[in-house]
Order: sequence, then C-alpha cells, then structure tokens
Amino acid sequence: MNVIMTLGLSQVRYFVAVAEELHFRRAAERLNLSQPALSRAIGRLEEAVGATLFERTNRSVVLTPAGARLLDGCTTALAALDGAVDQARKLHSGQQGYLTLGYTDFAIAGRLPEIVQSFRRCHPEIVVQARHGCTRAQFEDLEAGKLDLGFVTGPVSQPAYDALPVQHDRYVAVLPEGHRLAERAIVTLADLADEPFVLGEPASWEHFHAHLFELCRSAGFTPQVVQHASNNEGIFGLIACGMGVSIQAACVENYFRKGLVFRPIADCARTVPTLAVWLTDPMTPLKARFVAHLGQFGIS
Repeated sequence: MNVIMTLGLSQVRYFVAVAEELHFRRAAERLNLSQPALSRAIGRLEEAVGATLFERTNRSVVLTPAGARLLDGCTTALAALDGAVDQARKLHSGQQGYLTLGYTDFAIAGRLPEIVQSFRRCHPEIVVQARHGCTRAQFEDLEAGKLDLGFVTGPVSQPAYDALPVQHDRYVAVLPEGHRLAERAIVTLADLADEPFVLGEPASWEHFHAHLFELCRSAGFTPQVVQHASNNEGIFGLIACGMGVSIQAACVENYFRKGLVFRPIADCARTVPTLAVWLTDPMTPLKARFVAHLGQFGIS
C-alpha cells in the first residue's frame, strides 16, 4: 500500500527533516513539533515501510541503507510535488501557460513583433503562439475559443468584445520598379485612378477593402482590379511581375522584396487601424495579464 496515502504527506516530511538533520530534537524544532510526537511519527513510518530507517544511539542518529534509499525517493517525490503546486499556482494566476494570438498581414508587419517580444521578456514562462488569419476568420476563432486575442483591421463594434488600438498606418502606393510613377517622391490618388490594381482576395480582405474603396471613391474613382492574391507576399510578387499597382498600409514597407517601390500618397490623411480584440467573457488571468501589458502600446 502507498505509504504516503497510508500515513499522509506530513509523516513523509517528518522523515525527510530527521534524515537531513540526523538529530530528533533539531528536526522537531524545525518542524515546530514536540520530540516525542516526532519519534512516534517516525516509528509509525518504519512500521508501515517494514524496515528500520534510523540507527539510534544516545549520541547519534544514522540512516540505515533502507532509510537512505527511502530518502532519495522521498526528496524526489516532494520536489516534484512542490514543483507541481508551484506550476498550478502560476497557471491559476496567469503567470504560466499558453497564449494564442491571431494576426493579419498588417499586424505582423507592424507592431505585433515588438509587442510579443516585450511580453515574452516580462513573462518568460508564458508560451505565446501566433496564427495568421484575416479579420473575419479571427473573430470566428475567438468565438470558437481557438484564439485568446486577435489583431485585426478595425473598426470593431461587437458588444461582446473589448478592443485597444495598437496601430494607425497611413496609406502608401506600391509600384513595380520602372513604373512611370516610381520616379516621383510622392504620388496622389488621382495619379493611380487609371492604373490596374492588385489586391487581396475579397473574402479575406473585406475589412481593409472597405477602407480602401471608400478612400478611392472619395477621390472620384473605383480601383480597376486585374488580379487578386491571398496575402501580401502574393500581392507584392504580382506587382513585381508588372501586373499592376496597389494601395496598402504603410507598415508593409517593413517587407523587404526586390522589384517594388513604395511611395507616400500626398492627398491622403486617412489611416488604417489595427486593433487588439478579445472577448470580455471569459477573462482568464492569462488573457488579463496580456491585456494589461498591451496598455503600454495602446494609442488613441
């Protein structure tokens, strides 16, 4: 029968204290226990184990070979138990665990790397995992419990969510090298009105396209879309092939790709918002810890 289950954890700790002190009085003082009570507890333990654990004389206490073997096992078991208790406390308080974040192309090209690196430095025992997804897909994953937080293209108006703006990007024109507009330091929206456009797939890029098409309509044109791609890498590759131009959030300038030229748009004061979003219920300790850290990155 399991000795710990039979006698309880306290008797095992009593044994370890005596084995480390090799002195019943000092061990009793360490345990805040009377010496007779400690002697009785060790006697019950020896009876349960079926072996003498200590050789006792008037002058000394010495572990027997059986006691030495038991000490090895007990110290290992107690260390494992203490470690499990510590981990359980950390998990409960959000100091340890797994945090899953969703991100768009704009988020990963913008401030998300800075945010995640800073959080990991402050909380090295929390494992951060990241999953790419368009804004719509991230909301679906948040609802399904597959994500703790998402980094999406705003605005966000769902009542079940809290949101914190972390990024506002101006617009830039993305041109192939050698394009007639690439020689200019800046361009205007009117300069792009008659150009063929390369954009993201409509189903995945709907939130950004709502901003983009409104921007173009304000300048009196609708983009002539000739090609779609699933992500920015595909969009940029097609532009580098000379398929067309695009208007994107300025954070994409962090992508290093040959064959492209980025130009600011002079007559455009609007920006593209990226927001961190999370369901308010449930608000786990781990999620709350990340949200608190996000506070230092929030912008108006």
